[in-house]
Amino acid sequence: MAIGHRQKRVGEGIDLMIRSGEVLCLLGPNGSGKTTLFRTLLGVLPALSGSVQVGGRPLREWSRAELASRIAYVPQSPAMPFAFTLEELVLMGRAAHVGPFAQPSPHDCRVAAQALAALGVGHLAACACTEVSGGERQLALIARALAQEAGILILDEPTSSLDFGNQLRVLDCIGALRAEGVAVLMSTHQPEHALRVADRIAFLRSGRIVRQGGPDVVAPRALAELYGTDEALVAAGMPGFGGRAR
Repeated sequence: MAIGHRQKRVGEGIDLMIRSGEVLCLLGPNGSGKTTLFRTLLGVLPALSGSVQVGGRPLREWSRAELASRIAYVPQSPAMPFAFTLEELVLMGRAAHVGPFAQPSPHDCRVAAQALAALGVGHLAACACTEVSGGERQLALIARALAQEAGILILDEPTSSLDFGNQLRVLDCIGALRAEGVAVLMSTHQPEHALRVADRIAFLRSGRIVRQGGPDVVAPRALAELYGTDEALVAAGMPGFGGRAR
């Protein structure tokens, strides 16, 4: 598959598959095409060649409502122009389950509350998203995706604005979703996060998948080549990668 904007190619030769109950983590430097790839997988951008399939069906054959019930997406900390409360923001994730012009049911409200609690921000449910920290807002966006109860979750650098404790909380949630059979595709600049939760890891460089496999692909030499840095610098940080949480 080739990806890009109109006729400007950002990447090509991309071949990825993710199964239910699997976490696939994408590593790559800034500008390598990760966000463009995600927007293509979501149908926001058309593939310049090749195709995207969901459940064996081409993406174009799915209605937007159908996709909303199958795929949840967490972007990189978008701006919030309206002062929705965190509860209202998370309830938006229930839109695929609520009929036209209908109000959220008590069940929808319970699902939203549970999602906020799982991310540790339940006590902020009544706060406006414009009045909480960027990290707390990011947690609410992840909670919104959880409340959607979709079978596929796409996360674009979900822990980038979070402190250490909240990073671990998000990673634990990802592990719990895997156990429930959810397919998770995420990008990160933290190789140790990939080692903690990923079943498979793919390296994206200059719009191409240059390496893919199990956690053993994350080695100092491979990371040095991916990020264009010195292998000794990478090796110095490797001891802190720790074990995988299962």
